[in-house]
Amino acid sequence: MIMFKRISMALLLVGLVCSVWAIHSALAIQTDSAIQTAAVTPEEAAQLKTTLTPMGAERAGNNEGTIPPWTGGYTTIPPGFKNGGRRPDPFADEKPLFSITAKNMAQYADKLTDGTKAMLKRYPDSYRLDVYPTHRTFAAPQWVYDNTFLNATRAKLVTGKEGIMPEGAYGGTPFPIPHNGAEIMWNYNLRWKSAYHQFYQSYIGTADGKRVLLSDATLDQDQPYYFKVKPKNYDGTYLRLKIVDTGPPIRTGEGLLVYTVIDDSKSQGWVYLVGQRRVRMTPDPRYDTPAPATAGLSGVDDVGSFSGPTGKFNYKILGKKEMYIPYNMNKLLVPNKSLDVVGPHFMNPDYIRWELHRVWVVEATLAPGQRQEVHRSLYYIDEDSWFLALADRWDAKGVLWKSSWTVLLLMPDLPGFNNETWGFYDFIAGTWFVTGIMNEQSEQIKYMPPYPADFFTTEALANASMR
Repeated sequence: MIMFKRISMALLLVGLVCSVWAIHSALAIQTDSAIQTAAVTPEEAAQLKTTLTPMGAERAGNNEGTIPPWTGGYTTIPPGFKNGGRRPDPFADEKPLFSITAKNMAQYADKLTDGTKAMLKRYPDSYRLDVYPTHRTFAAPQWVYDNTFLNATRAKLVTGKEGIMPEGAYGGTPFPIPHNGAEIMWNYNLRWKSAYHQFYQSYIGTADGKRVLLSDATLDQDQPYYFKVKPKNYDGTYLRLKIVDTGPPIRTGEGLLVYTVIDDSKSQGWVYLVGQRRVRMTPDPRYDTPAPATAGLSGVDDVGSFSGPTGKFNYKILGKKEMYIPYNMNKLLVPNKSLDVVGPHFMNPDYIRWELHRVWVVEATLAPGQRQEVHRSLYYIDEDSWFLALADRWDAKGVLWKSSWTVLLLMPDLPGFNNETWGFYDFIAGTWFVTGIMNEQSEQIKYMPPYPADFFTTEALANASMR
């Protein structure tokens, strides 16, 4: 704890801003050597109504029958569920088909990420993957599908002040039929989400197995890119976010406000500093700058599995693969105690549901002439939802450094997914981090109508943060 007390509250908050902004910020992306910037043809787009799902995934299952066809997703709201309440597991009665351990991992190696295999090797007696039947549950409202269809023929990549960014997209996946790595990463950046309110906790796991509560917080975020009715003079803002810390005591009252814009040069952020009792504009976080919000366990650009700006990297599609990934993870929300799911060295395997899904694999490599602690990354993005599930990152020596993951929670009332629970393992330091833990909350994500504009102002931040 001494290490954490020595970090000033202001520094911690700036780190938190860096982390959140990094997760959602628009990206200055370099791409495959022969980038295609034009939209797809009407003939290609027609596949979204035949062989592809409305979001661009393959409708068909696999030949083995272990991945079923997509038939519309899961939109059944549990009986008695009320928006804002605790969220049940719709597959609570299912049992694992089998478990993958250090002893049998070789049998499944081609469907495991390097990070997953490294965890199995490091903790051979306790880490495991419980593999459940695959359910292709992702769904979105029809108007999101309609906008995605329109985006297919109207959206393209252009060069902005902060790098390559989409133009002509709104209210849906910008590139449902991608041709390069940058388009896929922008699909993740602009994945289908809606406005919501959330209470959550963040934890740090030390190398000797201690679990340290880093923060309790409330979060409100809006998604102007996904307003059903496009605002007049829409300026490209796709995230408005406000966070206020409610604990532990050293953090109580800290707050932040973030506006993230597709043209990242227009993105802004502010922090409320309790000691100064005033709101200040945040600095501009970049690349491998340490993020104090994770106690320095990560750089800004690997927070949340994928962060930006990433103009130092080239992005390439390695293909689509069948992989075991965490999916339909509502089981994680069921226990009433945070430490039931947050283990000493990793998330409790009893509450992690793994399924076989097809994912896009995108490789990021450091561009010639650039300097960065991380030299290579692999990202695994679900074909149905465009949500990033797993990511691995290597250092300059080619050593696997970190493995990141996001929890894909099924939200049938939206309908859609939520992935604000995420974390990473540091193989070199032996530490780990997780945020978005909601087990001790009576409210587990409450979806909201679009917030009034004055909710996301510096004055509102100051009023919400004062203690």
